[in-house]
Amino acid sequence: MDLRFHIDPDNGLPHIYGHGVTEAEVEFVMRNPGQDRPGRDHSRHALGQTLGGRYLRIIYVPDEEGEVVFVITAWELRGKALRAYRRRRR
Repeated sequence: MDLRFHIDPDNGLPHIYGHGVTEAEVEFVMRNPGQDRPGRDHSRHALGQTLGGRYLRIIYVPDEEGEVVFVITAWELRGKALRAYRRRRR
C-alpha cells in the first residue's frame, strides 16, 4: 500500500503533523485497522491503535485500483470518541 499525504499549504508539511501524528503511525494503523468505515464524498475512516498505544482516526481516500491511499488527515481519539470505539470493538 502506497500512502500519499495532504500537504498543508501554509508550511509545506503533511497536514497530520499539525495533529501530532507521524507517517509511521498512520502507516501502521492503515495496515492494521481496528475498524474501516465509509465516510463522506468517497472518503473512508480507519480507526486503530498504534504500536505506541495511541488510538487514531484517519480520514483517507483510496484510489480506484486500491493500491494508493491519499491520507487527508489523522488525529488521536480521545474522550467520548475513544470510549465509543472501544465499546464497538468488544
